[in-house]
Amino acid sequence: MVLDMMEGMDELRGKTVLITGAAGLICSAAADILIRYNETRDGNIKILAAGRSEEKIRERFGEYFGRDYFEYAAYDATDSQFDLPVRADYIIHGASNASPGKIIREPVETMESNFSGLKALLGYARKAGTKRLLYISSSEVYGLKTSEEPFREDAYGYIDLLNPRNAYSVGKRAAETLCVSFASEYGLESVIVRPGHIYGPTASRSDNRVSSAWAYDAAEGKNIVMKSDGAQVRSYCHCLDCASAIITVLLKGKPSEAYNIANPDSKASIREMAEILTETAGAELSFELPTEEERRAFNPMNNSTLDSTKLSELGWKGLFNAPAGFAETIKVIKESMEETC
Repeated sequence: MVLDMMEGMDELRGKTVLITGAAGLICSAAADILIRYNETRDGNIKILAAGRSEEKIRERFGEYFGRDYFEYAAYDATDSQFDLPVRADYIIHGASNASPGKIIREPVETMESNFSGLKALLGYARKAGTKRLLYISSSEVYGLKTSEEPFREDAYGYIDLLNPRNAYSVGKRAAETLCVSFASEYGLESVIVRPGHIYGPTASRSDNRVSSAWAYDAAEGKNIVMKSDGAQVRSYCHCLDCASAIITVLLKGKPSEAYNIANPDSKASIREMAEILTETAGAELSFELPTEEERRAFNPMNNSTLDSTKLSELGWKGLFNAPAGFAETIKVIKESMEETC
């Protein structure tokens, strides 16, 4: 169904696509779409699935790992050096630390990897003659704002530079500027996407972002415990919708421009998201005071809703609104749990 709604995929036929963070929430879904295209439409897209752990990628992709078109590539975003003996026609760069707890514990590594890892990839792409690199940034680059209007791509708010929690958002801002700087100085074409709050069954059980952790808790029959009033409003997007948006921007986006990724039918507060999950799974919702460490890890943005008009103008449309997307997530997680029993 996702492929039926995507135009221009034939441009990738016979091409090589390098995907970093290929075992993660977002990029594993992007790889799934390319795999589906190969399996159902004889796409012959060479997929270079890059990550730190070959074992995790092998486990995530199962039988497809052994296909002729699927190959593992070692990649670590903390390494300032990267090279491959093969040429990637396209690169989707999604490797990044997005764990709130880890950002607090390792702000230096978080900020450095966002910049150094991308610089290494851009250097490889320049040498290899890569046609285009897509950088997966974050809605956190927008910072704080007072209005209730969704963020447009040209609207930026305040970020406290002296708060180490902002190592993630500041690192992402710097990386975006690095992309357009390579384009300006070296002619290397790139596009940028800024996903909202992405969720879905491609998240690992260890993912401690609330949308992922709560989905697993609900699927396992556990109650959801909130550590805030949940008033913060977010733009949520199912991982498959996010992945289809990424491929759409990769193929159709204007060079050196940024595109928000958000489903306009999935804007909700954190509490509303928790209520959807508990209602879907038949669980209960309770509240506890957060620890100081948990409070420090909170995303400081009270309103991080995104305007996805630019993305829609490329022809993209999401499949899952919030109730349908979270219901599908819980269903797939439950099915996966039953298969492993």
